Amino acid sequence: MSEAPHLELKNQDLPDLDPSAPSNNHSYQAPSSNQNTYTNGSTMENTKNSIVNSAQSAMAAVQDHPATKNLQNTLNNGEMPKMPNNDETLTHLGPVAQNVKAEAGKTKDEFADLASSRTIPDQPAATGQPLTHYHSLFYRLLSWKNPRATAISFAVSVAFIFAARYLNVIRYVFKAIYLTLGVTASAEVAGKLAFGRGFTSQFRPKKYFTIPKASLERLLDDVEQFINFFVIESQRIVFAENVYATVAVFFASLISYFLIKFVPLWGLTLIATSVAYLGPLIYIKNQEVIDAQLEQGRNLVSQQATQIKDLASQHTGNAAKTFQNYAGEYTTKAQETINQYRGRSTSPEIKKEDFPSAPRSDPVLDKKEPTLEPVAGS
Repeated sequence: MSEAPHLELKNQDLPDLDPSAPSNNHSYQAPSSNQNTYTNGSTMENTKNSIVNSAQSAMAAVQDHPATKNLQNTLNNGEMPKMPNNDETLTHLGPVAQNVKAEAGKTKDEFADLASSRTIPDQPAATGQPLTHYHSLFYRLLSWKNPRATAISFAVSVAFIFAARYLNVIRYVFKAIYLTLGVTASAEVAGKLAFGRGFTSQFRPKKYFTIPKASLERLLDDVEQFINFFVIESQRIVFAENVYATVAVFFASLISYFLIKFVPLWGLTLIATSVAYLGPLIYIKNQEVIDAQLEQGRNLVSQQATQIKDLASQHTGNAAKTFQNYAGEYTTKAQETINQYRGRSTSPEIKKEDFPSAPRSDPVLDKKEPTLEPVAGS
């Protein structure tokens, strides 16, 4: 079979067909002698080169992306594509987005840990009664073991106090109710007048929503535990199961008694919330210093109590000795008096003959007639 005819070029030094090639700078001239035209051509060339380089970089980034590699593996090997995990996704995000993603994950984990801490404590009350799971929940919340969850709950509590103070929540609730009912009623009436059927009824569900019995029982049980938490804690404070808590509540009540005269109720609530959240935090951050001061105060109180006890025992001993001395003296005097009465001579016996004999006959009275005497001057 004969070969097809072809033409061979002996001169291999042909100019490049690209006008922008360096070898053709002398072949292609500007259409005019104006230098600005050549400058514009150079600018367009640079722009084109930058666009090409950017496109190549983007294509390289797409090819190196894990999703593209997974898709290539799927097409080549018939495997299911694998979605990139969070770590691979975070590597392609900026540092700010990575920090936000990491903090959000840590916050979610802390709230999950806080929710799982709702267990009944092993140590019961002083009466032997079991405590509620809210005891462990509030202890973990206020001890700042989950700092993000505790800080968020503190911020929400403060925001709720200010909202209750400066926002008329009840008024807004009534406003939302009348707007909702007005819109639904107007849509229903307008639809029936215009099209013979209401618009609101078209969105009515086939079955109204109801709360399942199991969910309602869990909710009521949780409410019962929440109420009993405050009931049990108030009794433990009143009967001084923890004397430090009783003393703290005493001072809080005393301060509130004077503050209520010029501080509104929402202000007292804000102060109490701040103390409840920030008090344990201050103690945790300065635990060594506070414990040292408390130990020093405990030693002073113990020394004073010991001195008072010794002084009381001394006075009690002196009083007992004085009482014993007085009792001994009075006992001696009483014995002497008794002995004096016992030592006296006995009185002579009284005989029957010493008494006169009683008369045996009635006494005889002399009966004389009264004499009449003249009255003087008659």
